[in-house]
Amino acid sequence: MTGLIVTAYVGLGSNLESPLGDRARHLELASESLSEAGRVTKLSAVFETTPWGVEGNQPDYLNQVAALETDLDPAGLVSRMLGIEADLGRVRAERYGSRIIDLDVLLMGDTVIDETDVQVPHPRLHERAFVLVPLTLIAPDAIHPILGATMKELLARVDSSSVRPFTSSD
Repeated sequence: MTGLIVTAYVGLGSNLESPLGDRARHLELASESLSEAGRVTKLSAVFETTPWGVEGNQPDYLNQVAALETDLDPAGLVSRMLGIEADLGRVRAERYGSRIIDLDVLLMGDTVIDETDVQVPHPRLHERAFVLVPLTLIAPDAIHPILGATMKELLARVDSSSVRPFTSSD
């Protein structure tokens, strides 16, 4: 714990069903579990996207971003996110593989950390429309502490055509 309250932005994603439910239910369970790490102050709409960084046949993802007020330091927050993933049944088998739930710390105030197990801001945040679209909805003016650009500016630099609003009737 740092003792200071900072707003962290956490990306949530799911593209598999499990005994706990479908993709949308996994996002609900994960966002509820974020209370273990602080207080969720905003939750974006849910978007459906094609898998990123992988070739082959994978189900589409549901993605969402949460704003989380937390007093955890970055390593503590990452550790808590890994615990939530494990509690929800995530198994880490392959990089960019399908997953029940994926939680990523995208931004954490103006914190910059580049260590083996903790990287803040997320190193590929500025390349990924599937997190930039929901992040821009809840924090358009948040500034990337390395690139010096707002989320709205970063979103304008990527192709977001594969990011579609999701409704439970889909």
